[in-house]
Formats: sequence, C-alpha cells, structure tokens
Amino acid sequence: MKHAVILAHPKPTSVCAAIARTCVEHLRATNHTVVLRDLYALDFDPRLKAEELPSPSGAHPAADVVAERQLLGESDSFIFVYPFWFNAPPAILKGYVDRVFSMSFGYAPGPSGTESLLDDKTLLSFSTSGAPEDWVNTTGALQALMTVFDLHLSGVCGLRVVDHKHFGSIVSNITAESVANVLEQVRTRLDELFE
Repeated sequence: MKHAVILAHPKPTSVCAAIARTCVEHLRATNHTVVLRDLYALDFDPRLKAEELPSPSGAHPAADVVAERQLLGESDSFIFVYPFWFNAPPAILKGYVDRVFSMSFGYAPGPSGTESLLDDKTLLSFSTSGAPEDWVNTTGALQALMTVFDLHLSGVCGLRVVDHKHFGSIVSNITAESVANVLEQVRTRLDELFE
C-alpha cells in the first residue's frame, strides 16, 4: 500500500510530529510506501484562492495544489496527524483539505450533484489535545469533530474512515514514558489496520 501521512503541527519536537515519524518509519519497515507531507515545514498556504473556486469553466487549482495532488495521487491511505485547537484541526490542515481534496481530486461534478473520486481509499486520523481523553469523549468534542471533518470528507470524497484515535493529556511536561506509550499504540493500530 501507499500511504500519505499529513502532519499539521508547527513544532518538529511535538508529540504529533513523533506520531507522524512513527507512522512513516513503522509503515516503511513493514514494506509499505509512504510519503510525508509536513504542512508547516512545507510552508503550505492554506488560503483558498478566488480563482481556485469551481466555476462553469471547471476547477483551476494553483500550481502548488497540482503538485500536491501528483504526490498524493497513487495513495491508498491518508493518515492525518494533528492537534485539537479549540476542538478543531489547525487552520493549515483545514485549508489543505479545502484546496487539495476539492474538485477534480476528491470529487467531480456528476449528473445529480457531485461524484466521489477517492472511493476505496482510507482515512485514518491521530489527534492530540491537552484535555484529558475522557473529557474529549464525554463532552462530545471528538464526535462533533468527526462529524464535520472526518465523516464529511468521507461522504464527499468517498474515503472510508478506518479510525480516529485521539490521545488526550498531551501537555508540555509529558513524560518520555507516556510518549513511548502513545507511539506504541500508534504502531499497534497501524498493524491492526494495514498488516
């Protein structure tokens, strides 16, 4: 399989960055092909341009979006790694989805609206927050995010959501042991899904 790991965290020393590196290393070690897209390191511009909006003449993505789509085009699996900021993904990831997963890549015009173009490809998300994991679950924050982000993306583009694993209590003084535990859970989940 070919996987696209899409990281949306500004700090290379963050737990999210460690999760993304673990995904890349573990999948490669188990004979998968992986491309890493570190959105902050790439200085990806998340702002959808007026000329990129679909029009009667079609969709006209900018050069950076065309290049991203070429890199992602053969991917069987998309793995998003990001923190919760105000119970939502960082703006850079939302903008990446707005620009890259839009018309002519994620979906196309069809006779009764739109037709998905990423059918049979999967979406896996690993997210983190400083809030305790039980709070994220009991308040409905994770379910709300999944409804407007994961499930909507799935519904429009045809992606099959295989999981959204959230790690809570990811704080600045997190212990090395706790981080190691998170990374082991990531490896285990990758094995379960892609073995």
